[in-house]
Amino acid sequence: MKNWWQQFKPRIQVIPEIQPEDSILFRVLAQSLVTIGILAIDLAAETHIGLWAIPLSAIGASWSWYCRRKKNTGFKFLLAIAMMVALLTFFSKLPTAWQTGDTRLVLAEFLIQVQVLHTFDLPRRKDLGYSMMIGLVLLSLASTLSQTMLFGGLLVAFLAIALPTLMLDYSSRLGVSDVKVDRSRLQKITFGKLPMIFAIVVALGLVFFLLMPRFPGYQLRMFPVSAPITVQERFDNREIRTPGAGRSALESQVRGGGSSAQRGEVRDRSDELYPGFGNSISQNRRKPLKPRVIMRVRSQIEGFWRVMAFDRYTGQGWDVSRNAQTRTIKRTPWSYRFFLSPPVTMSETKEVIQTFTILSDLPNLIPALSAPRELYFPTDEIAIDTEFGLRSPVELHSGMTYSVVSDVPYRNRTLLRLNSLKAKYPENSPYVQLPTRLKQRLAEETERILATSERPIDSDYEKALYLGQYLKQRYRIQDFQELKPGEDVVEAFLRNQGGDRDHFSTALTLMLRSIGVPARLVAGFAPGEFNPFTGLYIVRNTDAYAITEIQVPRSGWFTIDPIPGHELIPPSVEEYQPFSLVQRFWSWVAGWLPSPVTAWFAEIFKIVRTTLSGFFGLLNQGLSGFFQASIILFSLGFLGWLSVQGWQRWRQYQRMQRLRPMERLYQNMLNQLAKQGFQKHSAETPLEYARQAKRTQQPDRAAVIEEISQAYVSWRYGRLVPDLPELQRKLKEVMKGRSRR
Repeated sequence: MKNWWQQFKPRIQVIPEIQPEDSILFRVLAQSLVTIGILAIDLAAETHIGLWAIPLSAIGASWSWYCRRKKNTGFKFLLAIAMMVALLTFFSKLPTAWQTGDTRLVLAEFLIQVQVLHTFDLPRRKDLGYSMMIGLVLLSLASTLSQTMLFGGLLVAFLAIALPTLMLDYSSRLGVSDVKVDRSRLQKITFGKLPMIFAIVVALGLVFFLLMPRFPGYQLRMFPVSAPITVQERFDNREIRTPGAGRSALESQVRGGGSSAQRGEVRDRSDELYPGFGNSISQNRRKPLKPRVIMRVRSQIEGFWRVMAFDRYTGQGWDVSRNAQTRTIKRTPWSYRFFLSPPVTMSETKEVIQTFTILSDLPNLIPALSAPRELYFPTDEIAIDTEFGLRSPVELHSGMTYSVVSDVPYRNRTLLRLNSLKAKYPENSPYVQLPTRLKQRLAEETERILATSERPIDSDYEKALYLGQYLKQRYRIQDFQELKPGEDVVEAFLRNQGGDRDHFSTALTLMLRSIGVPARLVAGFAPGEFNPFTGLYIVRNTDAYAITEIQVPRSGWFTIDPIPGHELIPPSVEEYQPFSLVQRFWSWVAGWLPSPVTAWFAEIFKIVRTTLSGFFGLLNQGLSGFFQASIILFSLGFLGWLSVQGWQRWRQYQRMQRLRPMERLYQNMLNQLAKQGFQKHSAETPLEYARQAKRTQQPDRAAVIEEISQAYVSWRYGRLVPDLPELQRKLKEVMKGRSRR
């Protein structure tokens, strides 16, 4: 045992002692990066971890500074035990987070706990580097959770602090902090360039952010869901519950007695909620809505956030005729996923993942893109009505989050036209029913409108598009006028040459039904305002309206929007555009620019888009297209290389022209020798380079190199005027001689 210790002791003694980091500024900046990371998680996930983590980590950093030269062995044992407890806590929370399909917040909490403990033991520069990395990881996690522009400000602040921190870290690695003079010189030179470096990094980051292709394969399959909601009462799937008109409030109103507050009534929200969500809706009343943000949506594509559809027209509104056939679906206890079994379609579909975050209380109707296949929702059960609308056992309250996976069919106009060509539908279909007194007159008006087409329209889908475009162009949105008792909405709309927004969709739906085309009214939300920095769609209550859905055999249901000012075909799945973010960002910027400027840029973007689309289209044309694309790519690469070479030579020529004649001669000699394989090392002096030439170069060449080097040193440090013409002649002769050999 003694011999073993005697052999092992020298090895321990040669281990270098821990060199603590003495730079207070470096420590403060590293701790600031951690603080920003914790704050970013708090703001992104709307938690309150920072209330204890930020001050405690600051205390730990102060403790590390005062105890940086002590061993603190006992205290390190306590930290190790605390870290084990944090690890066990993380593993205990992991199964619950796994069920929701989102483990990011649990991971962030674990990293914050570990970092807080880590701040109590930061003696070395390497330990501060670990803290910097954890701050970066926390900021990265926050970027996937963030839904507001506040994260952008924190990102800029993190970058502004990270640049000087990295410089101090680099100077610490070089040991510059031990030399006061060199350290002050380093700070004077580098920190003065920080604003320029910061501006360059931000500009490049924005450019890469815009131009980075968004390919479907790179999209993360994340399904965030709120904490589970326990519903005590029995779920009545036929009921649509609206905020401000809950069951208890209605019962109190019927019984009467007492004040509004005593009866538990909720304030009137009719000026905030779109009136088109319910088992039955009336289009004979319209109250202006106060604009209010109601939800944020993260989706791979934009679309019409469908809420519910109506099949029976009542003359002054719509209702759901088969509400009693609504069915309830339960999920498995170990997963938040509901399987919805959408209608079968023969069209090609695209899987689209959406995440909805509710910001204002809504009815118990679940918005989603069309054809939802899977729903990740925090309740134990949901309901699906006959029109494939989704319902929740509870109202959608502020802060609720859920995810949807939809198989959205591609809108292939040629295929839709062929599938709807001379199609036959059952006469008893609820989607072709009309009031008897209205059917004949409306059919005549519809046929008259179709007859105005320059060419015959033979497919039902093309008829729907033509009718929708006709209503957009010939009718106008008017101030709402209340209908008389028994007056029909569509008759009033045709007589007044216009009406409310939803009246356009009702008119188109009934026109299609009058000629035997199945159609229904669907209510939902427009995509909303896209924020190119957060990647979220901001949806307001004023974005809610109703449009028409037409049934195409073997393809499914497709929406048509006849409202003036809207696109005839709502946002839908088309061929994937990997640079779609550029177009969305440009649409946002164009709103702030004059029309002539936007038109000029639009033409340039059109040319670029056409070129890129043609190039990527070659990749889909088999082996021949692949080789063509490869030839184009290599040719462009070669031209790019030539351009870079020309640019470098021009820059070198410009730089040489600004030099003094003697220095230009010396640099010209170095450049020519470097091209021939004899390059001067940056650490070599001119005379060392000349001595190296004597050992590796021919005598006449070495003599000229030494003569020019001596002349350069004498001119630079002794201010002696050299014989430039003679030196230039000798250098030219030597180089020509080399080329002849």
